[in-house]
Amino acid sequence: MILNCWIVDDEPLALSLLESYVERTFFLRLTGKYSNALTAMKHIGEEKVDLLFLDIQMPEVNGMDFAHTISSRTRIIFTTAFSEYALEGYKVSALDYLLKPFSFEEFLSAAQKALNWFEMTEPKPATKHLQEKVGLFVKSDYKLIHLLYDDLLYIEGLKDYVKIFTEQEPKPILSLMSLKSLEEELPGDRFMRVHRSYIIHKNKITSINKNRIIIAKKQIPIGETYRRQFQTIIGNR
Repeated sequence: MILNCWIVDDEPLALSLLESYVERTFFLRLTGKYSNALTAMKHIGEEKVDLLFLDIQMPEVNGMDFAHTISSRTRIIFTTAFSEYALEGYKVSALDYLLKPFSFEEFLSAAQKALNWFEMTEPKPATKHLQEKVGLFVKSDYKLIHLLYDDLLYIEGLKDYVKIFTEQEPKPILSLMSLKSLEEELPGDRFMRVHRSYIIHKNKITSINKNRIIIAKKQIPIGETYRRQFQTIIGNR
């Protein structure tokens, strides 16, 4: 899903920074950029605007007054240097509130919240085939990487990080997330936790040697907790 977004901010540096953040976010498309709310108000009815990054303290018309005039279909993320507006921001159903100066990570987190909102409210596809997900996105090195389930070999957990091994990349992809949270996103018909530190793709197993699973020449231990379940699944196969 691609979200059409506008930026409204009277500070040229803030406007430029937000534009660069939008350009780095693959699911955002900048369709409007305005240095004052009054001009933006004149044009917002002319096109579909999904997401609005809106400053509050601006001349002529402030961002909060502007927010009360727009369609409920357009979601708002306030960007301001004044924290006292936070509570009022939520009264106009703002999705998030970014306090200047904010980093790209904070921006991306707020934008992801908007994407999640639109994905939850969009009509669902009619058929099961269209509903099936084929992959997931993970954040690595300040980028969101799309990984196909069928390209994954296994995942290794390292405290707060995971190392994701794929068929396409010679080196693992490192991402700041827990193994448990990643496990919840993976389809259970293809993936299985076999150790407190490992999740495997069941279809990528090349052999099993006692208490070791071999995938792409890597020997993965089978934890005692997971052994009976693993043996049952292998036996059924």
